[in-house]
Amino acid sequence: MRRKHQYPSLLCSDTRTHRGAVSEGQRLPKPYYKTELGVAYLGDSLDFLPLIETESINLIVTSPPFALKRKKEYGNVDAHEYVDWFLPFAKEFWRILRSDGSFVLDIGGSWSPGLPTKTLYNFELLIRLCRDVGFHLAEDFYWLNPAKLPSPAEWVNVRRIRVKDAIDPVWWLSKTPFPKADNREILKPYSKSMEDLLAKGYKAKLRPSGHDISTKFSNNRGGAIPSNLLTIANTESNSYYLRACRAAGLKPHPARYPLALPEFFVKFLTNKNDVVLDPFGGSNITGECCEKLGRRWLAFELSEEYLQGSKFRFHKSSASRSKDRKKHRTHSRTPEQPNLFRMSD
Repeated sequence: MRRKHQYPSLLCSDTRTHRGAVSEGQRLPKPYYKTELGVAYLGDSLDFLPLIETESINLIVTSPPFALKRKKEYGNVDAHEYVDWFLPFAKEFWRILRSDGSFVLDIGGSWSPGLPTKTLYNFELLIRLCRDVGFHLAEDFYWLNPAKLPSPAEWVNVRRIRVKDAIDPVWWLSKTPFPKADNREILKPYSKSMEDLLAKGYKAKLRPSGHDISTKFSNNRGGAIPSNLLTIANTESNSYYLRACRAAGLKPHPARYPLALPEFFVKFLTNKNDVVLDPFGGSNITGECCEKLGRRWLAFELSEEYLQGSKFRFHKSSASRSKDRKKHRTHSRTPEQPNLFRMSD
């Protein structure tokens, strides 16, 4: 008989947070929906974050609204206001992350209004996250979307004085210089030339660049270590999520990152049964990724329409879910929904 999962309340053991204590008898928010491994909540992250237990989250991976010059339906803040808007979230991220945890932030750039130059808001945010909050920049990544349309149109298509803007910076931040990470979990297939080299062997020698390549270079380690340039085409156009949203008369979230992006970091920075949080859930691609990889997850989202549509990501057949679980199965028991909070009475 399957054990019934208990959903976590959002009451922190120590309710004395900077947003005030939770009064006795206060009604706590219930999940908007639950899955085998995760829980999604409807509401403002700044209301939920102070209620999460300190140092209980292994990874935060998210893509908040960017500081774009054109206002989007999902809400976004102007570049000159962005850092001050984001820092209250960041301070809570610091508190709830485990000491060896990581915070991965996909934060694309924006263009100056009426000018063919870019703002520095995402770099200013990075500096403040490290200088004022205390994060370390573990590594800077860059997501290249080769399928992105030419933009901004005025400077790229009309005046032809800029090239297509197709890269998002992705900051990998941590509380310690040595966060949990294992690049053996994200190895990519060797190139044909490397396979030939491994088959034929390699003579150790000093390269013209000055690098001394030892005999260990020819060891087959199961794959190549990826670089910090992530080339991932964002080409979703007819997925189950999109078809289900259309059938239900719901508008899909217009700014979805591809599943392969959070998947890279979830594999790299977490283990099975770890807990991953997306505080700007959107269509909950992060939750879908975690469900496939056997990680527990939490998602917060302000828009009920987006959250309602995100449920379709988990409406696969039981056979499909079983197939995914078998692919990533270990001998340990299946992890349950994250229980990071003291249960309410």
